[in-house]
Amino acid sequence: MATSKTTAQAFADLQAQITANTNTENSALQLINGIAAQLKTAIANGASPDDLEALVTQLQTSASPLAAAVAANTVTPPPPPPPAPPA
Repeated sequence: MATSKTTAQAFADLQAQITANTNTENSALQLINGIAAQLKTAIANGASPDDLEALVTQLQTSASPLAAAVAANTVTPPPPPPPAPPA
């Protein structure tokens, strides 16, 4: 007789997913903070338009994988239940 996951296994799976999500979120924050720091440094050092364009290119290159990761790990919530019939 096949059985469904045990509560312990489901809990372990949930913990693993939370860890994966947290790691992804931290990576995204590091990316955003790194870009902000690079922009501040570039501006403080009198960045040329070419310098700023290089940062724009880097940001655009990073955006696609980040967007894909967010989309892949975003769960679509179930639709709300239908309204109760009038009494």
